[in-house]
This record gives sequence, structure tokens and C-alpha cells, in this order.
Amino acid sequence: MRKSGIIIIKGIVQGVGFRPFVYAQAEKYKICGSVKNFGSEVRINAYGDNFEDFLIALSKGTPLSKIDSITIEETDFNPPNGFFIEKSSSGSLSGFIPQDVAICDECIDDIFRNKSRYKDYWATSCVNCGPRYSIITDVPYDRERTTIDEFPMCRECTQEYESPASRRHHAQTIACSVCGPELFLLDKEGNPVSCNDPIKHTAKLLDDGFIVSIKGIGGFHIACTEISAQKLKECLGRTQQALAIMAEDKTILEIADAEPLDIELLKSPQHPIVVLYKKNRNSHPKISNLDTIGCMLPYTGLHHLLFAELKSPLLIMTSANAPGNPMITKTSTAVSKLKNCVDFHLTHNRHIENRCDDSVVREGYIIRLSRGYAPKRTKIDLGKNCILGTGPELYSNISIYKDGFSYTSPHIGNIKNPQTLDYLENTVSKFKKLTDAEFDIIAHDMHPQFLSTRYAMRLSEELGVETIPVQHHKAHIAAAFEKRDEPCVGIALDGVGLGDDGAIWGGEIFAGQINSLSRVGHLEYIDMPGGDLATRFPERMLFSFLPEDNISELLLSRGWKDNEVSILERQIKTGFNVFKTSSAGRVLDSASALLGICKERTYDGEPAMKLESVASAGTPEEWNLNIYEKDHCSVLSTKDLLKHTFSSIGRLSVPDIAASVQYNLSRNFAKIAISKAENLGIPDICLSGGVFINHAIRETIRDEIQKAGLNLIINREYPFGDGCISYGQCIYAGILSDN
Repeated sequence: MRKSGIIIIKGIVQGVGFRPFVYAQAEKYKICGSVKNFGSEVRINAYGDNFEDFLIALSKGTPLSKIDSITIEETDFNPPNGFFIEKSSSGSLSGFIPQDVAICDECIDDIFRNKSRYKDYWATSCVNCGPRYSIITDVPYDRERTTIDEFPMCRECTQEYESPASRRHHAQTIACSVCGPELFLLDKEGNPVSCNDPIKHTAKLLDDGFIVSIKGIGGFHIACTEISAQKLKECLGRTQQALAIMAEDKTILEIADAEPLDIELLKSPQHPIVVLYKKNRNSHPKISNLDTIGCMLPYTGLHHLLFAELKSPLLIMTSANAPGNPMITKTSTAVSKLKNCVDFHLTHNRHIENRCDDSVVREGYIIRLSRGYAPKRTKIDLGKNCILGTGPELYSNISIYKDGFSYTSPHIGNIKNPQTLDYLENTVSKFKKLTDAEFDIIAHDMHPQFLSTRYAMRLSEELGVETIPVQHHKAHIAAAFEKRDEPCVGIALDGVGLGDDGAIWGGEIFAGQINSLSRVGHLEYIDMPGGDLATRFPERMLFSFLPEDNISELLLSRGWKDNEVSILERQIKTGFNVFKTSSAGRVLDSASALLGICKERTYDGEPAMKLESVASAGTPEEWNLNIYEKDHCSVLSTKDLLKHTFSSIGRLSVPDIAASVQYNLSRNFAKIAISKAENLGIPDICLSGGVFINHAIRETIRDEIQKAGLNLIINREYPFGDGCISYGQCIYAGILSDN
């Protein structure tokens, strides 16, 4: 039986309490030797009679670690008396750094327990919880390479840090009220507010109706109670957009229906925003005018201490940034940018090195990949080339593939905004450094005007490396389908993406292997007059779907002027500034406008989201829609869908018509995908695209696929929407370059 060896453990073993865990197991099994961190691996020199039992114990890892492999090398070292943790060295960086996670139950107990030295301390954490990615400046992950290093440990913290018996043994974020970061309450001008307890004072301000910005782990939130919700929306220019709430679990369960999976997600180490159905669809209208509401539990010591003082059962918590812009991370920026919205600022002096927004999940599917879930590390073999995926333009993030792993950044945002584009470029630089990447290929969207594409081209010139353009929806399917050596039928339903033929795609069916996907079906091409103007005002799209006389009369009855209708009619006839689109998003927007549910989009996805909310109270009627063949593709007539919609007005209720739109769009489109799969002998159909966040559309297609006896594939590890695009770009480019 083996009694000694060098144990090499590779994976996510930084920032997860792995070395203290090894030390504890060595003590338990009477092992002599040492453990040292080498970037993405730890090396353990081990000697003792219980070597095999020690090895089994190590294989279980810590709550936050992820072990990829364990290997053992022979050794003839002379074991020391005892077991030691050695100082880290740089090495292979395939493990990367774990995500920021919520405060653990033991630390919550510490901040509320009398006689605890962490009593009431807002930044309490241990090896199992707290900030990681947001504070790291370099790897390997040790205190001196984090922003907490600005705060030297006091004697008591040092003792715990060095004590093998402590939960904070080698916890790099250890801090207390004596030596750690401090809280400050400022007025809207940035002047200090005199008070004995900033948290207690902030709770009173919130209860009194004031709006407060709060600096958290990865950036600032803007917080208020429900009485100030409308005021906050008006200040932010988001009068219609639903806001997320933070509350304790009892309050959330009083407001919303939560399935066991939802509760598990709410209480998970990630603590994301979980989108739930309201118990009463008309409740809390000032927070959300939908039938759903985004909810999250307190996830830092600061949040828990704040709720202990609040009289209000909930807080609205929204990211402190303009839509599409990056989160604010600096107090000076919050003071200057939020003057017209925020009354006070609750802030601290721990620097945020890497911003990270809240993640959003619905029914177990990721909507926004960020805090707790990202940086995301995925084991995948894409060959020897190191690849950068620069992502889309909206809902952007970036991915890097290197040596058998892909690393995807947290959500970045809309890079049409200069600040967000800077954030994307900084993220690339940061990830390049943390993964020690040297790019061989830069993959990007095929749209030449996307700023992510322009950045990719500029960077490729600087580095002298190859670029590979990837069609938007093919990247969606690449991210969704994991069997890369096998064919699939892929359904992509989303807003917009430049197609191979120069049109704007968004309702597509592909077939084949990932590197050779052929378009075999799509939604009917519809004229999109005015481009982005038709996206903002979806009533403009109705001229493309329905007879002119009917729509002219409808628009005039809704307040359109004769000359406005005439100009739109002429624009459609002449084709001036008119674009062809197969976008599912535009179809849903148009139906929403036709039914009078949403005539102007004030935030991304609004018309379709409101249509879904209304439809959830309805019962669908079955419509058989026209499917025809054109250019070797099966085409679903969305004109036929909207004609059925129009003819049902007055005959069916608006909720029933809305439900019928979603049901018949998805049911008939699924027919095409199923037919293609059966004719080609392909057993797998995968789904991707932001439209699949819609429960009714996703589940209708799921039902049709399962009834046909085919396999439905959804990648739950990445968002349905464009948050999966950079990952898909890496996969597509990797497969293409490796063949």
C-alpha cells in the first residue's frame, strides 16, 4: 500500500479554501509534508500510513472547488515533522478564479451572535464565502494580489488566518471592524453624514422613502422601498421596466410562487435574481407591471444587517447604471452620476477591481450570466489554438478558449455605449492576463458594423493573428449543442442578427454539424421600415404584415396623423430605408402592438414581455398556418399568423389571442424542425435564442419535439440570449480551424 507521493490536483483550487482543506485532512489522517499553490493546481508532498484514505478525502474537495484531475508522482523526499502550507508560485492558469459568492450561514451567525468579534461587521467572510473575482488583481490568488491587501490584518485576524482549526485559516478576505474596510454614509453631494451607525441610519432613510445608492461586492445598487418605486423609475427614465427586489425568503414566498428549484437557486451560493410568477398578477404594479417579479435574497453581511434594521419587508435593488452601461464601481462616480436620482450613498473603502452585476435566472435557465456564475469555466476540447470570442453588440460578454478550457466573462452590456466598449476591452485584457492567453484566433460576429467586430479586427492587426467571422445564430446553436461530432437540428429564435444573405435573421432552423450548418427553415421575411425605428415603434411593422386599408384605419383610430400613415405607406412601397427580417422578436412585438398591449418599446424586449404577461391569463386557439418552400428552405408565414390575430380581435379575449399567437408561432415552427430532423435522420433538436426565455414558446416546442420522439437539447449552463454568443464563437472557430 502506498505511503508517500506527490499529489497533483488540477482545477478550480484557488480562492476556495483548498490549501486549508488539505491541511485539515493532513492533520486528520496524520500526514506529514506540505501543500503549495501553483496557479490552477496544488501540489501536495504527502507521507503517512493513511496516505490512501487521505487521497480519498482530498478527492471530495471544498464546497467551491472543482477538481479536474488528480495524479500522483513517486517521491523519495524526507518528510518533515508535521504538515505545512507553502507560499504560492505561478504556474499553469487553467483553473482561473472562482466567482463571488454569497455570505455563508456560519458567517451570518457570526455577525449576529453576541460576543462574536464579527458582531455587526458588514464585510465578514471566510474560506467558503464572500468576494473573489471582484477583488482579484492577479493570480495566484493570495491576499497580496487582491484589493483587501490594502487592509493589514490585526492580531486577532492574523491568529485566525494562521490557525488550522479556524474556518478562516488562509481565508484571503479575512477582516474585522478593527482592521477591515469601513462603511461611510454620504449625502447626495458626497459629504459625510454624521451618525453612529451608517447601516441603522440608512435603514431609517429607506423606510422614510429616500433613495440610496449602496456599494456592494461588484458595484453599486440603487435601493428604495416600494413607496419610492415610481419616483426611482422616473429618475432612471425606465417608467415601464420591471425592477428586482431583495427580501428575506418569507416575504418572497408571500409575494410569489416558488418551485423547489427556485428556492434552491435563491438559497444557492450564487444567490441570483430569480424571476418568479406573482401569486397575484396585479400585485406590486409599481415594481413590476408583468405577471412576474425578480427576487433575490440578501447575499452580503451588509444586506443582512440592513434588513435587520428595516421596517419595510422588501427593497427595490437595481444596478446603478444607465441601461446597457457598466455598473458604477467608484464612490466619486456614483456621487457625480446619480445626483438627480439618489438622496444618499452608503459606501465603503474596499476597491472593486472587477465589476460584476447580479445574475438573473428563470425556471433554472440563466438569463444574465454574472455574479456567482461568472467568470465561467467550461472544460471543452477545441484543439490547440487559443481563441478569443468578442461576442455580440447587445448583452455582450467575452470568452477565451485555451488548453481545453473556455472562460466566459460576466455580463458586460451594450457596447454601442463608449463606456461599455471600454469595459469590454478592459475585460479582454484582464482575462488575457489571468489565463496567460496568447491568442491565435479572434472570432467575432459577421456584422461588419458591430463595435465588437471592429474591435476584433483592430486587435487582430495589433497581434497579427487570424480572425474568423461567425454568423450570429450559428454561434447560438454552437453554444447550445454539445455533441460537436454529430449533426443536429438547431432552432434559433431571437431579435436580430445579420444573416448570410444580408437580411436580418431571427427565426432560423439549421441542420448539420456545427462547422457546416445549413439553413433549412426560417420565419417569413417581413419588411422592417426604418430599421431601429420599427423596433422602437412596433406599430410600424403592421403595414408589412396586414392589408394596408385595415392597418391605416387602425393606426388613424389610435392617433396617427394622415400624413404619418401616408409616409409609412410610401416607404413600404418604395423600399426606402426598409430592411428584410425574419426576426421572431419583431413578430412578437408586432402582435403586441396590434393587440394594443405595447405600442412603444422603452426597454429591450418590452413588447414581447408584456405580450407574454397578458398571454399567461389566456387559453390558446389552434391555428394551422401556411408553410411554403422557397430557396430550399421551409418558410413559416408570419403574415398568416398576424392575419389570424387581426381576425380574432372582438371574437376572442385579448389574453386568449396573445396566448394563441405564442402557441401557434411555436407549434408550427416546431413542425418544420421536426420534419427536417425526421427527413435527415437526425435525432437531436437544440434550442437557443432570447425568445426561449418565454415559457409558453419554449414549452410548446418542447412538447412537439417530445411527441415526435426526438431529443430536445438545451444548454442550461449558458443563457438562451446573447450571453452565450462569445462562447459559441469560440466553439465554431475552434472546430473550423481544427479541421
